[in-house]
Amino acid sequence: MSTRNLRIIAWIEGLSYLVLLGIAMPLKYLADEPGAVRVTGMVHGVLFMLFCVALAQVWQRRRWSFLRSAIVFASALVPCATFFMDRHLVRWDTEPLPADN
Repeated sequence: MSTRNLRIIAWIEGLSYLVLLGIAMPLKYLADEPGAVRVTGMVHGVLFMLFCVALAQVWQRRRWSFLRSAIVFASALVPCATFFMDRHLVRWDTEPLPADN
């Protein structure tokens, strides 16, 4: 998987997180509509797992350090952080791939 694909997944996952926190959770607690969290939570969970798989593949392919990969992973845990992480992913994508030995 490419860094570009990771960026796309990160954006979609970040949006789903905002929908979960900003729309579904208030519907659950203010309008007594738990179905919104059930559906949105499942979609967000699948997207989060896809993000983790994409990150693992990019980590291996581009031979990122553990720290860099951990920071990218942590960005998925903080609301809106994936959007700020995107500029770093763009910059890191322009780094040359390590040569195979």
